[in-house]
Amino acid sequence: MAAIGGVCFAVTGLSPPRTHLLRSPPLRRSTVVAIDGQRRLSATRATTTTAVGVAVTQEHNPDTNNVNGENDTVGEDDEQVKRSLRDNFELAKLFVRSSDGTGTGPPRWFSLLESGSRMQNHPLLLYLPGIDGLGLGLVLQHQKLGKMFDVWCLHIPVKDRTPFQELLLLVEDTVRSEYRRSPRRPIYLVGESIGGCLALGVAARNPDIDLVLILANPATSYGKSQLQFLLPLLEVVPADNSLINIPYPLSQMTGEPLSLVLSSVKNRFEWQTTLEPLFQNLGELSSYISVLADILPRDTLLWKLQMMKSAGLYVNSRLHAVRAQMLVLASGRDPLLPNLEEAERIRGALPKQENGVLKNTGKMPKCEIRKLTESGHFPFFEDDVDLVTIIKGTSFYRRTTFHDYVSDYMPPTKIESRNAAESFSCNEININHRWLNIAAGPVMLSTLENGEIVRGLAGIPTEGPVVFVGGHLLLGLEVYPLVSNFMKESYILVRGLAHPIFFAKLQDEDLDLSMFDSYRIMGAVPVSARNFYKLLSSRSHVLLYPGGMREALHKKGEEHQLFWPERSEFVRMAAKCGAKIIPFGVVGEDDIFQVVLDGEDQMKIPYLRDTIEKRTEQVQLRTDMDGEVANLVAYFPGLLPKPPGRFYYLFGKPIDTEGMKQELRDREKAHELYLQVKSEVENCISYVKEKREKDPYRSLVARTLYQAMHGSMDDVPTFEL
Repeated sequence: MAAIGGVCFAVTGLSPPRTHLLRSPPLRRSTVVAIDGQRRLSATRATTTTAVGVAVTQEHNPDTNNVNGENDTVGEDDEQVKRSLRDNFELAKLFVRSSDGTGTGPPRWFSLLESGSRMQNHPLLLYLPGIDGLGLGLVLQHQKLGKMFDVWCLHIPVKDRTPFQELLLLVEDTVRSEYRRSPRRPIYLVGESIGGCLALGVAARNPDIDLVLILANPATSYGKSQLQFLLPLLEVVPADNSLINIPYPLSQMTGEPLSLVLSSVKNRFEWQTTLEPLFQNLGELSSYISVLADILPRDTLLWKLQMMKSAGLYVNSRLHAVRAQMLVLASGRDPLLPNLEEAERIRGALPKQENGVLKNTGKMPKCEIRKLTESGHFPFFEDDVDLVTIIKGTSFYRRTTFHDYVSDYMPPTKIESRNAAESFSCNEININHRWLNIAAGPVMLSTLENGEIVRGLAGIPTEGPVVFVGGHLLLGLEVYPLVSNFMKESYILVRGLAHPIFFAKLQDEDLDLSMFDSYRIMGAVPVSARNFYKLLSSRSHVLLYPGGMREALHKKGEEHQLFWPERSEFVRMAAKCGAKIIPFGVVGEDDIFQVVLDGEDQMKIPYLRDTIEKRTEQVQLRTDMDGEVANLVAYFPGLLPKPPGRFYYLFGKPIDTEGMKQELRDREKAHELYLQVKSEVENCISYVKEKREKDPYRSLVARTLYQAMHGSMDDVPTFEL
C-alpha cells in the first residue's frame, strides 16, 4: 500500500483482449498486458497488489460524476490534493519497479483509480509516455481528465527493450479492439516525445479509425535536435556509470527540475509564504536526481535515444497518410527539441486540403497548434499547463463522431473562468480582460417586472431559456465584462452565439486562433439556427447580436449604431421554445479606442486588401442577404487608444414569448415583435448614453481615487437612477 501526498493510489487492470479489452474488471484485480511471440496482446491477472506495486485502497462510484455540461452554472473546481515534487518522485520510485521488483517485464496498461470513472459515455484516452516510459506524465491532471475520459496509461518498465514497432503494434491492437467495441466513439491518443511518434504511427496505419491526437513535443524532430549528439557519448560511457555524469543538457531534457520548482510556487504567490515552498522544493532536487538515475540508467537511456531516432524516421515517412484530428502542443523552452518549428512542419506535411476537405476523402481534418512558450520538455508536470483546459479551449472534446458545441460542452471550473480572463490579442492589440474589466468599471442595470430600473441583475430571470439581444461595441469588447459579471453576481453562464471566425480553421498564418480559446471555454458556439435551438432547448441563457460583425467592426463615426438584418427568425425561434427575450444596450467603447483606419480605408491599400479578401472568403456569412449586414469584409481596424471610459449596461424588461408560438407563425406579427425588440435596444442605449453624463465616476481617475479610499473590492457608485 502506498500513500503519496495524502492520496492513496490504486491501479486497475484490463480484461482479456479478445473480449472487451478496456472494460475494467473488479477494482481489486490487476491485469498485466504483454506482447507474446505472435505479436498479440495477452493478459494475466493478479490479485490485491498491482503490477507496479501500488495497492488498492478505496472504492470508486462512477455514478457520482455528472459530465453532461448542459446547465448554465459554472462547474465546481476539483478538490485536488497539492503534491510536492517529493511526492511525485516517490510515486515514480514505485513505478520504476515492476511486479517482480527488478524493473523488468513487458509493457502494460494501467489506470490510476482517481482517474478511472467507468461511465459509458466517456471516450477513451490512451496516454503514451515519453523517454521516461513510466506513464505518469498525466499524474497531476488525472482527476480532471477522469471526469471527461476513461484514462489508461502505457507503462514501459525500465529494463524493457521492446522495439518501437512492437510498441506500435501493442497500441494499435488496443485501438482496434476498442474501435470494434465502440465504433462511434473517438479514441484519444495523448503522446509525449516518443509517445507522440507512437500516436502518429498508429494514426498513419489506421486512417479509417476515428482518432484524436494530442502531441506534446513529438520526437519527430530528433534529427534536428541536440539529442542525436548524445548517442556517441553514451556509447563510450561505462555501463556502471550513473546519470549524474551525463552532461547538463540531458538533465534539463529529463525533468528540468528548477523550472518545475518555480512553476510549482509561482501560481501560489504570496509574499509571506513564497520563500518557504521555494526552498522546500529546491531541497527536494536531490531526490529528483536519484530517481532520475533509476528511471534512465545508462543502458536504458541509450536504448531510448536509439528508439527515438528510429521512431522519428518511421513516422516522418508516413505523415502524408495521417487523417486524424490533431492538436500539437509545442514548448518554447525545451533546450533539446525545436518544438515550435516542428509543429509547423508537421502541419505542413499533412495531406493537403481543397476547400477544407481532404482530397479523395470525406473527412474534415483539423490540425491546430498551441504554443506553450514558457514550458519545457515535460509540460504536463507544470502548474501553468492544464490539458483539460486546452482541450476545452480548442473545442477538441467530443463523445461521438462529430463534435456538438452544445451537448459536448463542459462548463468551466472557477479556476478556468478566472484564467479565461487573462488575455485577448490580435495583431498589434493586446488586451487583458481582467484589466479591461477594472478599467471599464462596468455598471450593470436591469429592469424589474414593474418597469423599475435597478442596479445589479435582480431583473434577470435565473431560469432559462433566456435570450439577451443587443448591439456590439467596437471589437465586441463588452462581451467579457457582461459574461464575467453574470457569473460573479448570479452564477449564470451566458452562452454566446459567435461568428464562425472563432471556430473556423483558417489557412491564414497571420491569425492566431488561440486568442479565441477563452471564449470557447466560456461557452461560445458558432452562430447558426441549429445551435440556437439546441441552446434554448437546454434552457440556457443565450447572448445574441443580430448585427454581428458589422457592428463589432463598425466604421468611423458609427459608434452605438445598430445594423440589423430585416429577418426576424430569432423571435420565432424564441417563441418556439418559450424563451424570454431581454433587450439590452451598452455604451462606452467610444471612450477607449478611436477608429482611424476602417475597412474602406484598408481596402485602398494593396497589401491589406489581399489579406482582407483572403480572410473574408473563408469566414463570410449572410451571403444570401442584402443591406449593411451582407457581404462584410473581415478586417481589423486601425485604432488609437484613449483614456478608458466606463461601460454601462442596461437590460430591459423581459419579453415573455411563452404561449406565442402559434401567434408568431405569422411573419408580420413576428416582424412587429422583432422591431419592438430593436426599438427597446435603442431605448436602452439612449438611456445610459444620456445618464452617463451625470456619473461623477465616469473617468478612470475618479474611479481609481474612489477605490484607493474605499478599497478595491467596493462597487464604485454611478449616476442616480
